[in-house]
Amino acid sequence: MSSGKTFFDFETVDKKGETFPLSNFKGKVILAVNTASKCGFTPQFKGLEELYQSIQKKEPGAFTVVGFPCNQFGNQDPGSNDEIQSFCQVNYGVTFPVLGKVDVNGDNAAPVYTWMKAEQPGLLGLKRIKWNFEKFLISADGKVLGRWASTTKPESLEETILKEIEKAKKEGTLTGEAGKKEETTA
Repeated sequence: MSSGKTFFDFETVDKKGETFPLSNFKGKVILAVNTASKCGFTPQFKGLEELYQSIQKKEPGAFTVVGFPCNQFGNQDPGSNDEIQSFCQVNYGVTFPVLGKVDVNGDNAAPVYTWMKAEQPGLLGLKRIKWNFEKFLISADGKVLGRWASTTKPESLEETILKEIEKAKKEGTLTGEAGKKEETTA
């Protein structure tokens, strides 16, 4: 879990608290979001799920949202990983991956968040995450392409994400069905 060169070089924890390599998402365009269940922005789970489903219909397998629950802002995600999973599914019908709880700022920040913040600082060059539901767009080859504040509605990112998927198709960085190329892995 040292400094990586792409999003896919990092590991985090899954909903069971076990090591989860982000390379599992390699070849997809990713929207990484630090989430919380008891925040004023929590209704964005609905927008994130709608965005995920909309792009899945247009470009199956090319994109995923990845939720990183975080309790660093106003103690707004105090539940266990199981409680967070249940909340997301029951209240918002979330089907995209929501991983295990992590810190996004400070000495114990998940290394992938330290890296993403360094790659794409926020307004005025600030690296710290300001609040829940900040969003990072990751290319199919693992580079940080953009960062948006909590106030950015997920649905407003669809055109940007679809353009990145088209670019990744041309570059051949999408995998599987989304890449429209033959599977060559053994």
